[in-house]
Amino acid sequence: MKDEGLKLLPPKSNLCQECATKHNLNEPHNKDSLYYQMHFKIKYGRFPNWEDAMAHCDERTKQLWRKELVKLEVTPLG
Repeated sequence: MKDEGLKLLPPKSNLCQECATKHNLNEPHNKDSLYYQMHFKIKYGRFPNWEDAMAHCDERTKQLWRKELVKLEVTPLG
């Protein structure tokens, strides 16, 4: 049996096409979504961190999320 690698089915049309969860466009992707992790790994060869999930956000949103992640003792780059 030949291994053809990992293939992901696309998310439902009403979900974010990057992370397969429902969120506002100005919010980070769900870094913990299995779909996002695998989609990102296939695309970039590594697993995403919170900075990756926030990359498309405006600077104000990034600062708010970084502040909250630090409160939760979560490293944005980890």
